[in-house]
Amino acid sequence: MCGICGEIRFDGQAPSIAAITNMNRVLFPRGPDGSGIFQARHLAVGHQRLKILDLSEHAQQPMIDNELGLGIVFNGCIYNFRDLRVQLQGLGYRFFSDGDTEVILKAYAAWGTACVEHFHGMFAFAIWERDSGRVFLARDRLGIKPLYYAELDGGLRFASTLPALLATDGIDTAIDPVALHHYMSFHAVVPAPHTIVAGVRKLPPATVRMIEPDGRSRDHCYWRLHFGMRGDDRERDYADWQDVTLQALRKAVERRLVADVPVGVLLSGGLDSSLIVGLLAEQGQHGLSTFSVGFEAVDDEAGDEFQYSDIIARHFATDHHQIRVDSGRLLPALDRCITAMSEPMVSHDVIGFYLLSEQVSQHVKVVQSGQGADEVFAGYHWYPPLQSSSDPVSDYARVFFDRDHAGFARAVNPELVGDDHSRALVTRHFAAPGAQQPIDKALRLDTQIMLVDDPVKRVDNMTMAWGLEARVPFLDHELVELAARIPAEHKIASGGKGVLKEAARAVIPAAVIDRPKGYFPVPALKYLEGPYLAYVKDTLETPAARQRGLFRDEYIANLLAEPKAHITPLRGSKLWQIALLERWLQQHGVAA
Repeated sequence: MCGICGEIRFDGQAPSIAAITNMNRVLFPRGPDGSGIFQARHLAVGHQRLKILDLSEHAQQPMIDNELGLGIVFNGCIYNFRDLRVQLQGLGYRFFSDGDTEVILKAYAAWGTACVEHFHGMFAFAIWERDSGRVFLARDRLGIKPLYYAELDGGLRFASTLPALLATDGIDTAIDPVALHHYMSFHAVVPAPHTIVAGVRKLPPATVRMIEPDGRSRDHCYWRLHFGMRGDDRERDYADWQDVTLQALRKAVERRLVADVPVGVLLSGGLDSSLIVGLLAEQGQHGLSTFSVGFEAVDDEAGDEFQYSDIIARHFATDHHQIRVDSGRLLPALDRCITAMSEPMVSHDVIGFYLLSEQVSQHVKVVQSGQGADEVFAGYHWYPPLQSSSDPVSDYARVFFDRDHAGFARAVNPELVGDDHSRALVTRHFAAPGAQQPIDKALRLDTQIMLVDDPVKRVDNMTMAWGLEARVPFLDHELVELAARIPAEHKIASGGKGVLKEAARAVIPAAVIDRPKGYFPVPALKYLEGPYLAYVKDTLETPAARQRGLFRDEYIANLLAEPKAHITPLRGSKLWQIALLERWLQQHGVAA
């Protein structure tokens, strides 16, 4: 797990080492164990290393293979790298390191751009060919690892985070109106290739890009998710689906144990992280380090779920760490948390992951986490009604969107009001082939679009802010493919995630499985009052915010008049949403 960056020139000029140095500086928290810069002709790259596999300097990056004429900067982990190494040795390739980075280089030499189809894992990387001058960019199937880029006059820059690119010159920092619509309507989810900044884009998940020396490029999507049963799936009953689900999850959890350092678990107390702990214990992991975080209650809304995480910790005798965060620690950390965001993320639990990761990083460098199960196994409340929907686009938008288009138009500067981009996005994805039933259309959208740019990005950003690698077994691509084949009625059974809940009964206590559905609560950012309300008002009243003028004055005044009254369908604060965006722009020096 690391941070990568680079600049490619197409106009004969030398790439900017100053730009690489600045990007590496911003990326330092993602990889505090080592740093490197390499330049050759039209290319310069930088790397910040977090040592997880092959702790020696043999695996230092940027990695150059002079024999093959290839170089690489890589962020992520290839869980099946040892099997691939054996396979590549059989093809005659020789290795000088013991990690996964060199395996990617050899795999590219052996299989070309199709190498990504051999990888089990999370990854974003750039490979350059010494002799041809071509550069190959790649991102994993489910977008667990980020890759941002900015087109320049005569060149291109890329980096693991958007703020790293903002630390360089020549970036267009105007607000992207399409991204603003998504942020305000699609629950702050801004799908690739857009970002809130017009001059920065992100490579979509499951996409590779080949860049020629003259700047021409071509993208290829190498993996697509298809819903519906195949082959002998129709012979399986509910119990059979439970068995194959548990078998696939066991494999996914086992894969994510690959490390030369200890692996812990972020234990929220919910079904998903509890099941990961149970499966690790089943595989012989004793004294496993587990971590939970909780906050103070506000207006009788609980701020922790310790009662459930404690059940799992006691049952499996884990080395459990209960991290309590009082309001005195929360507010001072907000600006640092916002600085750590690659893009503005409105979910209240971002600060929870940030403060949790700070504590966890003092104990371990790798954790497994339960993100993705709700999207993959239909755990959210909006899925069951879609089973019989006659207007799935409208029904989905009604429960998921923070605002309809009319509400968006009432909130933002008239110059930024264009088409209903968010509804058009849902309509377009629901119409694509590969998912016939309305509920499957929603599951596919959430798994491949929403999940990438909300929960997954949240976990990546907040853990990597402290040099902590998070692995997400529920996003093992083989498990995701299996879940897409399971009949929807099995997934929405038992109030959601039915097949997963029933499978879990063989592993974890029923008290955790049958509990009411919870979430990662940070009530202080939902019901704004006191110093939190003052923080929001200060943000929206700064000269920068007034000059930027993203939001209508009357809309801001309306929210400030009753800050607790304006809650989105997904139970978020509309006031926090607009303040968070403005604060993020200020924190990252985006001028009005």
